Amino acid sequence: MNVTAYRRGRTVRTIAASIVAAAALSLTAACGGGGDGGSDDAGKANSSATAPASSTDEQGTGKAEADKGSQADKGSQADKGSQADKGSQGGKESQGGKEGAAAGVKDAKSQSQKSGGGSEAEPVGDCDINKTAITVQHVKSPVNHMLLKATNKAGVDCKLVGYPGLKFGAEAQAATPVNEDSKPQAVVMLAPGESAYAGITTSAADGSGDEGGKVDSLEVFIDGSEDPKPIELPGGSVYVDSAAKVTYWQTDAQTALTW
Repeated sequence: MNVTAYRRGRTVRTIAASIVAAAALSLTAACGGGGDGGSDDAGKANSSATAPASSTDEQGTGKAEADKGSQADKGSQADKGSQADKGSQGGKESQGGKEGAAAGVKDAKSQSQKSGGGSEAEPVGDCDINKTAITVQHVKSPVNHMLLKATNKAGVDCKLVGYPGLKFGAEAQAATPVNEDSKPQAVVMLAPGESAYAGITTSAADGSGDEGGKVDSLEVFIDGSEDPKPIELPGGSVYVDSAAKVTYWQTDAQTALTW
């Protein structure tokens, strides 16, 4: 009776212990399961937190690339603008160079025309006797000589070709002959206001001349003019004989009186 009760009591205790142990295991499992769930939630949270960060980084990188592209475009546009400015400046300088060259050619042509040189210069015409002042005067040396002076009064250059034609006295039948030894190497050119000279031998110094006599008038011809120009003689008259001669036009008085 006591042994059976004891065994039953022991069995009951064993079953109770087993139930307690099973309950403890269940609680442990429940706690462990809660811990895993928490880990998954943490992972999801971490994943959710990481995803926006990654997205932000990608957006930041994209924005940086876009900024670089924008800067590159601006640099390209600036370079194009700079190149355009340089091209425009170069064009202006080139145009300025062409205009400067054209102006230089025009100035050179003008100078050539003024100096009477160059193939494009206008030819210089003969002096107009009506625009030329002509005078004559006695000189002390050489003896029996006079000096003829012609001054260009026109507003343009002119030339005196050859020698002056002289007609002493109204009864003269021919012009005074020229001294061929006085012929210059070039035609005398006169700018406005300039003068040319011719020496006149009126008679032989030793008295060897023929048909001498005093004359009270002088007419002068110049090449290119048909009509003569009357010239007043110094003192009103001059003695002239067959030895009378005239030189070619000269650029200075000293040369004109050499013969």
